[in-house]
Amino acid sequence: MPSADTPTVAILLPCYNEGPVIGEVVRAFRRALPAARIHVYDNNSTDDTVAQAQAAGATVGHETRQGKGHVVRRMFADVEADVYVLADGDGTYDAAQAPAMLAKLLDEQLDMIVGVRVHGADARAYRPGHVFGNRLLTGTVGRLFGSPFRDILSGYRVMSRRFVKTFPALASGFEIETMLTVHALELRLPHAEVDSVYSARSAGTASKLNTVRDGIRILATIVLLYKEIHPFRFFGIGAILMVGAALVAGVPVILDFMRTGLVERVPTAILATGLMVLGAISLTCGLVLDSVARGRREMKRLNYQAASWLRPDSGESR
Repeated sequence: MPSADTPTVAILLPCYNEGPVIGEVVRAFRRALPAARIHVYDNNSTDDTVAQAQAAGATVGHETRQGKGHVVRRMFADVEADVYVLADGDGTYDAAQAPAMLAKLLDEQLDMIVGVRVHGADARAYRPGHVFGNRLLTGTVGRLFGSPFRDILSGYRVMSRRFVKTFPALASGFEIETMLTVHALELRLPHAEVDSVYSARSAGTASKLNTVRDGIRILATIVLLYKEIHPFRFFGIGAILMVGAALVAGVPVILDFMRTGLVERVPTAILATGLMVLGAISLTCGLVLDSVARGRREMKRLNYQAASWLRPDSGESR
């Protein structure tokens, strides 16, 4: 058992039909972090995931709403610890890397460390479609939010209690990793990345990720988050496009009027006027929502600062 001044560690493993591997995953994390408490949360599995997790010594919880985001939200709410290690229950992440990630977080007093997926002995573990999608989505977040992250979709993370308990977990599916990343960027929280070997799935298990469907869903989440966090930029872009289109359509009408004194293309004039009005409305929405977003960001920051880095009863708060 950890002493009073030793941070408690909780390992969180969301699972759906991972019976063939979850037992070994639990044992691997037990070897890596013997003092940690391991929590497996089952998401309506139809195989023996629950039995295998219990046999390996994990504490098993349940979330009936289908989707990884729902499971992570439930785990963040239910589990109390000083430090949280989040990984998938499919055996693809290297449990042996957890102590180094944990030590880095504690030594540097960070709020989140992301395990960047790198090829191990089997280069096929990280499928080309997933590599391309990850680069595309990571690059999009980099351009929109100024992100230094190299792998925003990694499910292997070590997080402080302060981060977990102030994270507004609203995702329902695989977009949860994107929201974790953007939350850290929005509040400018201290974070880091470390390379971690990514392994192929074991025989008898199947990926729950649909590359195209979930990729589109994650991209839509990125756009939505950009609108929520930077509404002036988002609606400003729309305003510029509409004003530009209004000028392209309206300038010839104005020139004709100056030359002849007549509005010969009435539909075009109406279109240009409508686009200009919509542009003005879009700009106004951006200005108003930017003030709202600033207030929300201040409240998030205040909630974050009010939370202790470690639990108040753990012997140290930072």
